[in-house]
Amino acid sequence: MDLISCYFNNQEIKWNNYISNAVNDMLNAGIDIVSDGQTRDPMIQIFTRKLKGCRIRGRTEIVDKIEYKNNITIDDQKYVKSLIPKKTQLKGLLTGPYTLTKSCIDMFYNDEKNLAYDFAKALAEEAKNLQNIVDIIGIDEPFFSNFMPEYAKDLIEIIVRKIKCPITLHVCGDVSNIVPDIFDMPVDILSHEFKASPFLLNVFNKYSFSQKICLGSVRSDDSTIESVEEIESHIKKALDIFGNKVIQISPDCGQRNLSRDIAYQKLRNLVLAGEKIDG
Repeated sequence: MDLISCYFNNQEIKWNNYISNAVNDMLNAGIDIVSDGQTRDPMIQIFTRKLKGCRIRGRTEIVDKIEYKNNITIDDQKYVKSLIPKKTQLKGLLTGPYTLTKSCIDMFYNDEKNLAYDFAKALAEEAKNLQNIVDIIGIDEPFFSNFMPEYAKDLIEIIVRKIKCPITLHVCGDVSNIVPDIFDMPVDILSHEFKASPFLLNVFNKYSFSQKICLGSVRSDDSTIESVEEIESHIKKALDIFGNKVIQISPDCGQRNLSRDIAYQKLRNLVLAGEKIDG
């Protein structure tokens, strides 16, 4: 028992170190809204590892009804909260129910829609607990860019129904074909890869929409470090089109595939470009 306890304590120390490294890099770069960096697990397993009905053998297998058992990311968010200054905001991250559904091997439901709805109900419980700790909740739905099911809005509504803090929906990739459906989502902020896909600025400009924009301004799929001037020019183009709808700037997507040094420098240049525009 003592050896097992020691092992788990050491494991927790290791994960906390990873989280603190990610958070400190964000803080040192000057980021105003930080996350835990989702360092504990990949974006699918970090949720399926703690949900009833999931078994992980490489990929996640669905072997029973999906149900929420206990807090998933709450402890990590509490730890991040202890690391950051009071003026810095904290963003909690949820991998969306449709993306979880498409990333798992279904051995129980044999019905994609029912599986997605149960994932949404479980995530709603996590979101309800998460809002007591974080300032913003982000829902990541990369699979929407491949195909958005007709029940997509229902899935998001289930999650956000009892949530009072701002909600961001992030869909990476080329979302040109689903832009009207994205605008129908019950969220406050839309986050997309406007740097890798700058044509999206003109696509979005064809519509009227109520949401604010988190502007992807440095690429996450390219190790080339954008200059401050390049980022500044990109932001100004968006401001010329959308004005005060642009309330946040960010990397296009997660920076997991970039080296730590490159990811940091991209963040730092992003901050410097934002400061030049604000100043």
